[in-house]
Amino acid sequence: MEKDQFDTPITVKADAAGTLLTLRTARDTSDFLLNRWPGKRTEKHRAALQACSDVQSGDKPPIVGRRAFVAAAREAGVFTDQKATG
Repeated sequence: MEKDQFDTPITVKADAAGTLLTLRTARDTSDFLLNRWPGKRTEKHRAALQACSDVQSGDKPPIVGRRAFVAAAREAGVFTDQKATG
């Protein structure tokens, strides 16, 4: 298990068509925040980026990054409780 892996993966809508994407690590969520983020870059977005960076550097446990990302994803309307297939 990677040091930045989440206990429970996060599923998000990756695009306007609603394609589901599963994120399993702080590295995955950082990449999504930086390269695929569909919403505004709000304070929650910035907090999630920082939290995921802290997890990757070993300064925070993975749950901190996961919680911050979920808060930002909910705000942006991309978080889903559905599970991605495949």
